[in-house]
Amino acid sequence: MNDAKVVAEKLLQVNAIKLRPHEPFTWASGWKSPIYCDNRSVLSFPFVRDFIKSELCNVLFEQFSEAECIAGVATGAIAWGAMAADQLKLPFIYVRPKPKEHGLGNQVEGLFEKGQKVAVVEDLVSTGKSSLQAVDALLSAGLDIVGMVSIFTYDFSVSKAAFEERNLKYQPLTSYPVLLDLAMEKGIIKEEDAALLLKWREDPANWTGI
Repeated sequence: MNDAKVVAEKLLQVNAIKLRPHEPFTWASGWKSPIYCDNRSVLSFPFVRDFIKSELCNVLFEQFSEAECIAGVATGAIAWGAMAADQLKLPFIYVRPKPKEHGLGNQVEGLFEKGQKVAVVEDLVSTGKSSLQAVDALLSAGLDIVGMVSIFTYDFSVSKAAFEERNLKYQPLTSYPVLLDLAMEKGIIKEEDAALLLKWREDPANWTGI
């Protein structure tokens, strides 16, 4: 198995990803979805947690070796970014969704220098909107973004276009298409459900599950 497939298998193993094509979840955005991904739950499984941390570090080391600092996106990627930074012996900072409403009013927390090269760690990328808002906050703070790595991506065309438009290098550990292939292979989903699951990714905002 290639690494992307192994990562997907680990996420399924600890039930971090749930597939329900006929009983869809409702996201905060109101979208109906046949899949729910919660990578925070992986933190409760030491051996899988260690594996995912190592995979993140491999990507950071191999593809973003120029990074002088690691930034985690709050809240889901704070732990992952901190663990990766610790293993790579790099400084760590994190980005809030919006500036703090008291104290210093920081949006980027931690010590850094303007012009410092930063690799961003995300746990999950859907449309890419919140991930790129975090990138904008880091840029506004004077940091130089070398790229982003995430554990999982739904691989929407809108997120691909958003990263390409910004010319931002992005590498997920695994993706929705890889996960579907594995779920079919393991009999987690039926072959007839695969078309329904693939159709969702084409137009997730208007998918009803029918």
